[in-house]
Amino acid sequence: MQVMENITLNKIELRLKELDRDRFIIGIKLICMFLFLYTAYAKIVDHDRFIKGLSKVHIINGFAVYISWFVPASEILTFVLLLIPKMVKWGFVSFLWLMFSFTGYIVGAMIFEKTLPCHCGGVIEKLSWAQHLWFNLFFIGLAALALWLLESNTKYKNHQNEKF
Repeated sequence: MQVMENITLNKIELRLKELDRDRFIIGIKLICMFLFLYTAYAKIVDHDRFIKGLSKVHIINGFAVYISWFVPASEILTFVLLLIPKMVKWGFVSFLWLMFSFTGYIVGAMIFEKTLPCHCGGVIEKLSWAQHLWFNLFFIGLAALALWLLESNTKYKNHQNEKF
């Protein structure tokens, strides 16, 4: 009887850990969704300003028009992927890909540009470039953690299904 009680307690404890993990993933997902929806909205609402800012950056000015639509569209698509439960993994992958791209752009601009105009949208534009870099790295870390937790949770569930 003691063994059964221990097994039951272990299953309850494991379920609680799973619930905490799921809540943590959902929290990160909501933060990432808010960030991209907010910045996409800011870029679309003030599109002229956004495209003018992109045009001032020499390393991308030839593609400014395309980038000015691609970036907010990609942010909205990532938001939608994170919104759909079966697509959350791909949403986090998309989020990471975009954040790595934005971070690469920031590093490139810091190295190759004389003036550094920021056109990210909203309050994020108030950050210095160094703060912006840390901001992006923080979100990359959050999304990577969520993806890792999601994957480890999926592997655990798959292992449990094989077991029974």
